[in-house]
Amino acid sequence: MGGQPTAERLSLLLGLALLMLASLPRYLVGGHGNRFNLMLMALAVVCLVGVLQWRLLDVADRARLPRLLGRLGLCLLAGVAGMGGWHALFSDFIGWELWLSHGTTLGLLLHALGLWVKPLSSG
Repeated sequence: MGGQPTAERLSLLLGLALLMLASLPRYLVGGHGNRFNLMLMALAVVCLVGVLQWRLLDVADRARLPRLLGRLGLCLLAGVAGMGGWHALFSDFIGWELWLSHGTTLGLLLHALGLWVKPLSSG
């Protein structure tokens, strides 16, 4: 693992930021103000690292990033739909904030596994 940022790493980092954003309503609804504030601070750090990695990407990786972000979006939608189906079949309604948090978590896992199993070709 080299130190050079790649488009795959940046797409995973953006997915992590989206996951953190999707988790914020959970802490607000649950009355966990300290965890909410910690999540906001961590989100700011993740966004800063994302901007720094974007600046270090070479031209070829920047060209591959839109396809990776499209794949990330599809995985997030599949994760939200999958968790919606899971909770509809196997549990009581847990609230939209937990459904969104669990769905984005599943979507990010699907994206990461998809990158690991079949990397996106550069052509």
